[in-house]
Amino acid sequence: MDFNWSQDEEDFRQEVRAFLQAELPEGWGVTQFWDPDDDSQFEFAHEFTQKLGQKNWLAVAWPKEYGGLEWPFWKQFIFNEELATVDAPIVGRNATRFLGPSIFRYGTEEQIQQHIPGILSGETIWCQGYSEPNAGSDLASLQTRAVQDGDEFVINGQKIWTSMAQHSDWIFMLARTNPDAPKHRGISYFLLDMQTPGITVKPLIDMSNGHHFNEVYFDNVRVPRSGLLGELDRGWYQATTTLSFERSGIEGPASAARYIGLLTQYAKETKRNGIPLADDPIVRQRLAQLATEVEVARALAWRIASVQANGDVPGPEAPALKVFGSEMFQRIAQEGMRLLGLHGQLEPGSKWAPLAGAIERLYLVTVSRTIAAGTSEIQRNIIAERGLGLPK
Repeated sequence: MDFNWSQDEEDFRQEVRAFLQAELPEGWGVTQFWDPDDDSQFEFAHEFTQKLGQKNWLAVAWPKEYGGLEWPFWKQFIFNEELATVDAPIVGRNATRFLGPSIFRYGTEEQIQQHIPGILSGETIWCQGYSEPNAGSDLASLQTRAVQDGDEFVINGQKIWTSMAQHSDWIFMLARTNPDAPKHRGISYFLLDMQTPGITVKPLIDMSNGHHFNEVYFDNVRVPRSGLLGELDRGWYQATTTLSFERSGIEGPASAARYIGLLTQYAKETKRNGIPLADDPIVRQRLAQLATEVEVARALAWRIASVQANGDVPGPEAPALKVFGSEMFQRIAQEGMRLLGLHGQLEPGSKWAPLAGAIERLYLVTVSRTIAAGTSEIQRNIIAERGLGLPK
């Protein structure tokens, strides 16, 4: 494999960098960070996302006939990397990363025409309704019901851990349409307008004191049949496609590299007992180990990108990156807290917080990384069964 970028790809990378430098506040990604739980930042992030949409960059590989640029997927990879490198404030990444590809594969022409333009422009914000209070790792045991009534479905139930539901215009969700079928075979995939009567969103405050998660309740919510994505009772198999794209996370290693860079610079500039932290061989070894892990994750991301560049759905390599990357971020956060010492516990907003509190927040939010989008245990099962052919 040739790991060198073409001149055209390098030119695009420089164009993206120039745009980010011009549009983001000075110090963004170094002394100021994207906090999706901050409502004031959310408005800025939505406007910034729409600026990217105006340049047609949010999904550059999508077909021209639907508004995309139909560029090689590697340019999408470069775009994602550059945004992650500076912690660019993007909202609705779930729609471009994993909902859009699912709509292209399973949606009708009418559904594509209805939803893809809003995703490409960055205007429409989507949330994901999968998990339920008693259906997390065993997602197929979900109990939210959708009962067909003429040309509509009536949905009742509850979803939990629904990220950004308080800001979302639409939700893509799973509901049980055949309670008599085996649990994996009686689920359907729906696209719902969040303004539909009967939908209630309640906040869930996490331990970082952020409002990122929500509970979503459905009380006799009526959805037209046009809201059904793909075949009735085949939603589980469509959802696994969505999850494969979700777990790809090709921009993750670039984000991790940014944290390693911040910690390395801090170690060079900070003295303890009159000696720079970077001169401590143990500190150097730990940072080098994490930097090596980032490169391993980057190689996995390249492998996933090569699958997507061929127009295929990522296979076991996606959960491989998911489990390795999630645990890697936790190790980065733990090492960062060790390096910063007691000052590292100060929250963002404190003038004494090193690195503007970025590591403290990372330490709190990475706890959920090995749970969200499928636990590490589930990912290892998928790798074993689908990748290695081992028995269940």
